[in-house]
Amino acid sequence: MCGITGLVDTRGTRPVDRAVLQRMNDSQHHRGPDEGSLHLEPGVGFGHRRLSIIDVATGQQPLFNEDGSVVIVFNGEIYNYQSLIPELQALGHRFHTKSDTEVIVHAWEQWGEDCVQRLRGMFAFVIWDRNRQTVFMARDRLGVKPLYYALLDDGTLLFGSELKSLMAYRGPNGSGLKRDIDPLAVEEYFALGYVAEPRTVFRQALKLPPAHSLLIRRGQPVGQPRPYWDVRFTLDRQIGVDEACAELRQRLEESVRLRMIAEVPLGAFLSGGVDSSAVVATMAGLSDGPVNTCSIAFDDPKFNESEFAAMVATRYGTNHRVETVLSDDFDLIDTLANLYDEPYADSSAIPTYRVCQLARKHVTVALSGDGGDESFGGYRRYRLHLMEERMRSALPAGLRQPLFGFLGKVYPKADWAPRMFRAKTTFEGMARSAVQAYFHSVSILRGPMREQLFSAELKRVLGGYQAQSVFDGHAARAGTDDPLALIQYLDLKTYLVGDINTKVDRASMAHSLEVREPLMDHELIEWLATLPSDLKIRGQEGKFLLKKAMEPALPNDVLYRPKMGFSVPLARWFRGPLRQRVRDAVLGERLAATGWFNPQYLKHLVEAHQAGTSDYSAPLWTLLMFEAFLRNVVDDGGAGAPAARVPTTAGVAA
Repeated sequence: MCGITGLVDTRGTRPVDRAVLQRMNDSQHHRGPDEGSLHLEPGVGFGHRRLSIIDVATGQQPLFNEDGSVVIVFNGEIYNYQSLIPELQALGHRFHTKSDTEVIVHAWEQWGEDCVQRLRGMFAFVIWDRNRQTVFMARDRLGVKPLYYALLDDGTLLFGSELKSLMAYRGPNGSGLKRDIDPLAVEEYFALGYVAEPRTVFRQALKLPPAHSLLIRRGQPVGQPRPYWDVRFTLDRQIGVDEACAELRQRLEESVRLRMIAEVPLGAFLSGGVDSSAVVATMAGLSDGPVNTCSIAFDDPKFNESEFAAMVATRYGTNHRVETVLSDDFDLIDTLANLYDEPYADSSAIPTYRVCQLARKHVTVALSGDGGDESFGGYRRYRLHLMEERMRSALPAGLRQPLFGFLGKVYPKADWAPRMFRAKTTFEGMARSAVQAYFHSVSILRGPMREQLFSAELKRVLGGYQAQSVFDGHAARAGTDDPLALIQYLDLKTYLVGDINTKVDRASMAHSLEVREPLMDHELIEWLATLPSDLKIRGQEGKFLLKKAMEPALPNDVLYRPKMGFSVPLARWFRGPLRQRVRDAVLGERLAATGWFNPQYLKHLVEAHQAGTSDYSAPLWTLLMFEAFLRNVVDDGGAGAPAARVPTTAGVAA
């Protein structure tokens, strides 16, 4: 696991300033504290920060082929590299290391752009091939590892694992990445809590989408990324429950085994939920000694799952470490803003940061259960969506849309009432199509709220753009109309990448910890996509197949208890210890200076929440983190960094 960065002159061979490249590389020191190296040649500069995991002795980067004409910087792990080495050797390639990085170099030489098809793992890499005068970059299928890039006006291509490495670049006459904020990114952030791929918060920078590669030939225009993989929900596998359980256990064992290859201390996160418990149980069956596990406990019982983690730890005799996090652990707001570089509003980033901090005291690699909810059908919102879909299909759209649209408008937002009386969201969802309803259900600030939040000027600049289009674009490529498969596909393309993987990558790398996700193995996901949806959700039971498969290995109290999640008490914070801070941030000068928000609505959000008449904790956290982003990233962006501003035209990014 590492941090990569660099720059390439796509038009010629202008010399690279070593000090500039060094600064870009040093900005990601936390991602690789073990070693830092640079490679410079005319018009090309690559930087690498190394966290030594595999081939500790000889796996340094940037790494070259035999004659030095191909150079790579790589972040991630290729889990099938040991099987690819003899195949490439048989084709005439000579290896000088035992690293998975060198496998990618020779795979590029042998198979060109198609090399990514042969790689199983999490990865982001950039190759410079001098003989072909070509840059090739690629990102793994599920977007576990990040890769940012930007093409500057003078033809300089910047790239990095984190946006901060691009912001650290200073070219001739102080030129660098423009800090113009993309208004479309603002719309996406306040809808979703993150900026969706391929956009970034800055107009000039992009994220390489998951399962995409980009080939750039010097002297030619920079084109668009090319997809090389997608998951297809065929749902056509004829298989019984017992057979499916047996095959799932075998596939899970293979995925975990591949991710246990390391030359450094290895362990696992153990939250007490089904996913992490299944990973730990599988690891225990593959380990000669006790598995290292770690958990975060909360002093507030409403958020504490540690007793269930202890059940699994006791059953498998793990080396279990637990640390209790105070329910008022809110001192990370500015730290998180600096860590994520872009506005990011998932408050579970706080406990995630803490569990990574704990794990790094004992291990360098940790396996997690991330990705299980998306692939196995674990979210409560999935079951609610299926219920709504059955209701939608029972009524013609001509009757359903006006009826429920009216009810959704007039029914009050009753956060204070018992759950059974909080019908506004259901009514609003019933008036929409399946994709519109699902987008509405996952939005932090839903359409009517964003309409009130944004100023007239920002809405003018948006030009009618809505974040709904992100979901519409993916839905058009989903290739399925199965109600569950469709929203699973949407989550694999949006929430898993933009929220979960972003959260875990930044939180873990802040502590120089590598996190591996067995439940995101692409071959496992491809297999699960062939299974009927009733093996994922059956009745009101989510993760039906995973739970059945793990019944011999895990206690029923772990498998069949209500899902708790990894959350923090925002509502209480904003009425108590953070009462003044949220007022200062949301109603303060920094947000007002942008001209993007309606001050009357900001005041309503704060006062209604603090009076206890509404629960606006999620929108307020989203605003709080946006204000922290402006102060910590934009305003403190380094010498020559211009202040944030909304461009005068929306300019939809690619």
